Amino acid sequence: MMVTVTQATSQSNSLIDYVKQVFIIAYKEPTEALESCFREEGFNCEVLRQKHLEEYKGYSNSYLCLLNHCQAWQRIIQENKPTLIIEADFVPVVGISQLPLPFNPSKKDVGIAWLYTCAPQVYYVSPEGFATGFSTSAVAYIVTPEAAKVLITLEEKIRQNPGPKSYSSWDSTIDNLLREQKLKNYLPFRCYGEHGGLPNLEHYRNNLSKSHRADVLYGSLAFLPIYAQGKNSTWLAFWWERLQARIKGIGRLLAGKYLRLATLRRNNYSCRFLSFAIFRHLTWRL
Repeated sequence: MMVTVTQATSQSNSLIDYVKQVFIIAYKEPTEALESCFREEGFNCEVLRQKHLEEYKGYSNSYLCLLNHCQAWQRIIQENKPTLIIEADFVPVVGISQLPLPFNPSKKDVGIAWLYTCAPQVYYVSPEGFATGFSTSAVAYIVTPEAAKVLITLEEKIRQNPGPKSYSSWDSTIDNLLREQKLKNYLPFRCYGEHGGLPNLEHYRNNLSKSHRADVLYGSLAFLPIYAQGKNSTWLAFWWERLQARIKGIGRLLAGKYLRLATLRRNNYSCRFLSFAIFRHLTWRL
């Protein structure tokens, strides 16, 4: 069953063959290292910084983040080409441009493809080894113009309920919103990078985890994440975070959260599902 996964990795077009443009979503964060990394990999890179307006006073950080992503979605609609959106605290793996696309680019019903996942869940695995499924978090994802036209409506929905000043986990609604429009959303075999940000207190105040990390990576990171910088034991802090992430990812798999038993039971391709879910974790790399 390993053949299915290997085929998806070797036969797919590389990321740079399909996506040329990268938008970095930022507020005040430094982005020089991130920009340099993507430009060296051959991408066109542009930083979209959140503008500070008086009318934004009192708005939740989650809503302000949504507004910045909306800015990127609008650009994608105007330019009419698939684009990679990453947040400023994303840390890519070395050689990200040559990694395979997590979907078949000839398909016309592609919505988004997460390159970094949080609380992922697999719905289906194609014979080529491409997985559709759910993820929350908008740290790094490819957006098609068709998907951007749907996503742009999300801001009005959130503005009406719960409102700009209230916290909303709007990124967890993306999958359902796009699937309602018959668009499919794809999960990577492994994550193309790490969420390197510090713990998010707004998440914590709303009973969510303060931080989330990639469960398993495609390779070594291009530079050290923010969460490990400036500490006395820098590399120890880094490896401790990565170890916890790997353990959590394997725990979700064993608990039936990554691949649910109900999904296996109602499909005739349980071996394909299991091979994708299990083999992605069989690596020595944290």
